[in-house]
Amino acid sequence: MTFIRWVLARFILFIDLLYRPKGTKRSPQEQAIVDEKASRLSLYQYTACPFCVKVRWAMRRHSIDLEERNPKENPIFGEELSSGGGLLQVPCLRIDNAQGDSKWLYESSEIITYLEQYFNLNEEPVSNTP
Repeated sequence: MTFIRWVLARFILFIDLLYRPKGTKRSPQEQAIVDEKASRLSLYQYTACPFCVKVRWAMRRHSIDLEERNPKENPIFGEELSSGGGLLQVPCLRIDNAQGDSKWLYESSEIITYLEQYFNLNEEPVSNTP
C-alpha cells in the first residue's frame, strides 16, 4: 500500500508540473493590493493531495500567493489545524481578520469560490479598493 501511495503521489506531482496554469497579469499596484489581502490567509495543504493541487492551480491561475503550510512537514502546523479548525484535513484555508480571530474553511471548491469572491476575480482587472 505504501508503494502505491508513493507512485500515486509522484504521478500527481508530475501532472501538477505539466499542467500548472499561468498567472494573471496585473499592474504592480493591483498585484500589491492582491498580495496585501493574501497576507491575511494561509493554506494548509499537502504537496501531493489532488484537492490541494486543485486549490493551488486556482491560486496560480489568479496570481494569488498565499502562505502554504504543510502539516506533514511541520507538526506545529498540524496542531494549529486540528486545534483551530477542528479537523486534521486538507486543504484548509485559514482566514485571519483584523481583530485576530480566525475562520477555517475546508473543501477545495469552497476555498476556490471564497478566493474568487475575496479577490473580486470575476472582474478584470482587480479593483483598487481594499
